[in-house]
Amino acid sequence: MAVAGVSTSFLFRLSPYISSVYSPTPISPAPSSSAPQRRRPPALPLSTTPRACAASPNSSSNFGGQASLMPPFSLMLDEGSRSKNPYRWQRVLLKVSGEALAGDHTENIDPKITMAIAREVASVTRLGVEVAIVVGGGNIFRGASWAGCGGLDRSSADYIGMLATVMNAIFLQATMESIGIPTRVQTAFRMSEVAEPYIRRRAIRHLEKGRVVIFAAGTGNPFFTTDTAAALRCAEINAEVVLKATNVDGVYDADPKRNANARLLDTVSYHEVTTRDLSVMDMTAITLCQENNIPVVVFNLQKPGNIAKAIVGEKVGTFIGCTGDEDQIVGNALDQERRLVNEL
Repeated sequence: MAVAGVSTSFLFRLSPYISSVYSPTPISPAPSSSAPQRRRPPALPLSTTPRACAASPNSSSNFGGQASLMPPFSLMLDEGSRSKNPYRWQRVLLKVSGEALAGDHTENIDPKITMAIAREVASVTRLGVEVAIVVGGGNIFRGASWAGCGGLDRSSADYIGMLATVMNAIFLQATMESIGIPTRVQTAFRMSEVAEPYIRRRAIRHLEKGRVVIFAAGTGNPFFTTDTAAALRCAEINAEVVLKATNVDGVYDADPKRNANARLLDTVSYHEVTTRDLSVMDMTAITLCQENNIPVVVFNLQKPGNIAKAIVGEKVGTFIGCTGDEDQIVGNALDQERRLVNEL
């Protein structure tokens, strides 16, 4: 007699126990049938499953208390493959500003820019890196700039800006799917005819299946920037880093447009960003990243290959990291913080 899913050698080792379970009992034929019917054997107890029988060979008769707690072989393989991942990040959030999508500003959206983004994202998703994207809308409409014009209040202006991010997201989705990248757009408020509503678990499931998820409409609330939306979504989906693609090479110690001697910074701590008022992200976004220990990489979108380099963790642009409790930074602690960031 054989039990489905259990090997013959396994049953042989458990023969003393099986013989006690399957002791012969008289079976009377059913009165309504002319042919004798066979009774289905009872299922083995849970302690006799193959996972519990990975114990030593000497535990054939008393395996119930000495069963090995080793995980199944497939789980062991998954853990081993994760430990051998050669890339720095496994799940990233790419923040693309609306101005970067405009390119040379001859049109609101430059198809060459969106295609360049799609190709570089495709190259890393095929390597197993999970990519989520937050898009801005400044190339179409910036709420903070239009507030107060023609009686337009700030809240209404911000909602119009959120709609602009949805337009960018749908355009970017179409570009990605044209080269074979499965992509989903999720909006912070319901627009069910054109996109999915933002659901955290669904977004994570899309990423696990190798799909790119584009988050649109910011946080769904006025007075919050898309940088804050990027930090928020990064924390929610457990992404490891925020990659901010802009029109500059990184973070400078001064405005490079006004100061020709401005120096590009390789690494910056959150303490420096807040105390020196560096123009990286708005204070709400940078504080959210700091509290959740989320690093930020600022790099130039216009340079070919930068997106792929940033996603796989190569050194590009400026790295912004957090090294501990900023309230305890005194004396030479800033130099120590930079050394720790460089070791990441």
